[in-house]
Amino acid sequence: MSQKPKVLISDKMDPNAARIFEERGCEVDVKPGMTPDELKAVIGEYDGLAIRSSTKVTPEILDAATSLKVIGRAGIGVDNVDIPYASGKGVVVMNTPFGNSITTAEHAIALIFAVARQIPAADKRTQAGEWPKSDFMGVELTGKTLGLIGAGNIGSIVASRALGLRMKVVAYDPFLTEERAVELGVEKVDLDALLARADFITLHTPLTDQTRNILSAENLARTKHGVRIVNCARGGLIDEAALKELLDSGHVAGAALDVFASEPAKDSPLFGTPNFISTPHLGASTTEAQVNVALQVAEQMADYLVDGGVTNALNMPSLSAEEAPKLKPYMALAEKLGSLVGQLAHGNLTKISIEREGHAAELNGKPVTGAVLAGFMRRYSDTVNMVNAPYLAKERGMEVREIRSEREGVYHTLVRVTVATDAGDRSVAGTLFGSEAPRLVEIFGVGIEADLQGDMLYIVNEDAPGFIGRIGTLLGEHGINIGTFHLGRREAGGEATLLLSVDQPIPPEVVAAASALQGVKTAIPLAF
Repeated sequence: MSQKPKVLISDKMDPNAARIFEERGCEVDVKPGMTPDELKAVIGEYDGLAIRSSTKVTPEILDAATSLKVIGRAGIGVDNVDIPYASGKGVVVMNTPFGNSITTAEHAIALIFAVARQIPAADKRTQAGEWPKSDFMGVELTGKTLGLIGAGNIGSIVASRALGLRMKVVAYDPFLTEERAVELGVEKVDLDALLARADFITLHTPLTDQTRNILSAENLARTKHGVRIVNCARGGLIDEAALKELLDSGHVAGAALDVFASEPAKDSPLFGTPNFISTPHLGASTTEAQVNVALQVAEQMADYLVDGGVTNALNMPSLSAEEAPKLKPYMALAEKLGSLVGQLAHGNLTKISIEREGHAAELNGKPVTGAVLAGFMRRYSDTVNMVNAPYLAKERGMEVREIRSEREGVYHTLVRVTVATDAGDRSVAGTLFGSEAPRLVEIFGVGIEADLQGDMLYIVNEDAPGFIGRIGTLLGEHGINIGTFHLGRREAGGEATLLLSVDQPIPPEVVAAASALQGVKTAIPLAF
C-alpha cells in the first residue's frame, strides 16, 4: 500500500482545511507559528505545505524541502514565496485568487461610504465628548459617478453593488469589451474620461509595470475637483505624496486606502492628513473569506497530491504526463508569441486568435491557447498563468478564437497569434526549429527570424542607408552590448523592422533617444 501524502499547515487556518486533507487521503500536521529554523528542520518530511502570509518560503527553506511537491497559499498574494526558486526545485506553487473577491469588494464599498460621510473622524470626535454635527457635511452616493479602474472579478462585484446604490458606473480596463460592459451595466471609457467624470474612483487592478502609479501626480491633477478615491487593491497604484498634496489643497475631497506602497505602513505621508482614512490591509479579513480560501487551498493541494490535478498553479500548466513532452516546446513558443504581441499591440485588445498549422494542429490546443494567453496578459496581471489565463480572458469579455489547420505551408509547423486593435489586426507567427527551439518567423506582416529571449529592442524605421550604424553607435555610447541583429522589410525603401537582443535592460532614456533617431517610427523595449 502506497504511503499517504503528508501535508504541513504552518499558518493559522480554518480547521476544516485539515479535515479536507484527511478525508482526501492525506496525513496532515498543523503547526502554526514556527520559526524559520524550526520550519527548516521539519520541512523535509512533507509533500505539501499550506500557508497564509506569515510563513516565508525562502530558498533556504526550499533547499531543506527535499520531498516537497506543492505549496498552497490560502489567498491571492504570494510575495512570501520565492516562486522562481520553487520552480527550479520542481515545486508547484498554487494560490486561491477568487476566494476573497466578495470580501474585498465589500470593503471597498464600506470605504466609499466612509469617505462620503467622514465616518471615522466624526466617530472620533463624538466619542471624545464633542457634538460636532455642523463640522461634517457629507455627500450622497445616489446619482454620483463611480469610476472603476479595473473591471475584473472584484471590480465587477463593486460595480454591481454600486449600481444597487443608484450610482452611475464608468470603467477603464484594457480587456473590457463593449458586450461585457453592457452585461455589467457599466459604461466603458478610457482613463482620461474616467478621471474627468468620476465623483468617486476605486482601483481593482494588480500592480504591474503598466499599472504602477496609474494615479500619478499628473493623473491625480486631472481628476474632477472634489473627487474621492478608494484603493483596496495593491499599494503602489497611487502616488501617495501627490495624493496628500491634493487632499491638503482640497482638490481631492477624501481618500481611503487599505493598501500602501510600503507595508506594514508605519510612516506614510498620508497619515494625519484631513479627510484621509486608512485600514491595515483588511480587504480579505472576514470570517467567510478565511474559511473559503482555507477550504479551497486544501481541495487544490489534495487534488494534486492524490490525483495529479492542477488548479490555480502559478508556475505550471495543466498537463497530463503523456502530453507534456510533446507540448512543452509548443507552449514555450506560444507563450513567447503571446508576450510579444501583448508588448507591441496597444489599445482595446478584445479579440485574439490562435492558429495552429501543420504538426501543431495535431496536438491538444488548450495548453497552447493557455500559454498564448498567459504570455499576452502577463503585462497586465502579476498572478496570471497558463491555468487561469483563459478564465481571466473570459471574465473580461475577451473573444478567444482557436483555429486549427492541418495544411502545411512553408514551415512544417506554425503557430500564429492575431489580436484585433483599433488600428486593425496585428499578427505574429513562430515555428520550431529542430522540433524544439522556438523561433519567431513573422511580425506584423514582415518576415523576420529571431529567437525571443532576454532583453530586446523592437524598431520600425525608414529603410534607408546608415540606420544600423546610427542605432549601433547610440547603444554603444550608453554601454549597451548588442547580442544579435534581426532585420526584415516588406519592400526596399519602405518600412524596415529591426529586432535586436541586448545584454541588459534598456533604460527609458535610451529608448527615448532611439525613438528620436532619424527615420525611426517606433522603438519599444521587450523582455522575455
